[in-house]
Amino acid sequence: MNGRVLGVRLIPCLDVANGRVVKGMNFVNLKDAGDPVEVAKQYYLDGADEIVFLDVNATHERRDTTIDLVRRTAEKVFIPLTVGGGIRTIEDIRNLLNAGADKVSLNSSAIKNPEIVKKASDKFGIQCIVVAVDAKKSGKKRWNVFIHGGRIDTGVDVVVWSKKVMNLGAGEILLTSMDKDGTKDGYDLELLKSVSNSIKIPVIASGGAGKMEHFSQACEFGASAILVASLFHYNELTIKEVKNYLKSKNISVRTTS
Repeated sequence: MNGRVLGVRLIPCLDVANGRVVKGMNFVNLKDAGDPVEVAKQYYLDGADEIVFLDVNATHERRDTTIDLVRRTAEKVFIPLTVGGGIRTIEDIRNLLNAGADKVSLNSSAIKNPEIVKKASDKFGIQCIVVAVDAKKSGKKRWNVFIHGGRIDTGVDVVVWSKKVMNLGAGEILLTSMDKDGTKDGYDLELLKSVSNSIKIPVIASGGAGKMEHFSQACEFGASAILVASLFHYNELTIKEVKNYLKSKNISVRTTS
């Protein structure tokens, strides 16, 4: 398993649009799920291992991630904070790290300019650079990379792309199945296995969690961390419940004080 030495991480994901946490299905029909600073703080108190904060419309609307929102979140959350959305330059990355982010998530900008992954990794360290890969099935055992919040099909093969960004210096892959996003019928295990077996950096599984078994399945198919939105946002499951379940399945999890 990739990067599993310290145990599986549970990572609530805050998709933010217009200053609010939102959640939809298959990247559309977004619904309000609260104030991002307060939601992040509660997850921190509930035992989350990390927080991912994605400004879902920043790239499409050609603007930067809200620095002030990142700063206010970082002041209340004392676990690793990953921020993505609208990041185009090394200066954007520096500004987010200075505002309190621990990692940045690159998606559209990495496809358009892969060298930004290498430059950012060289400058800030591999541990700071996450490449988010939004994947949609395009054939038998093939998925394409989508960008601009899932609006544009790049035609690039997900497995090939994951290997490339690993070699450029990405520290992790945040792998989201667009087909499974918000459906609650389980992670795309075939996609997860294909990517995790082909690279040597941690893979964060995203898209499709609906019940306890889905978490253990994701771990068994190569996830080093699991991203969750709907289930946690609407209090269908708690972080503690999921961690206890994974431990009951003899899956090592992170412990938080």
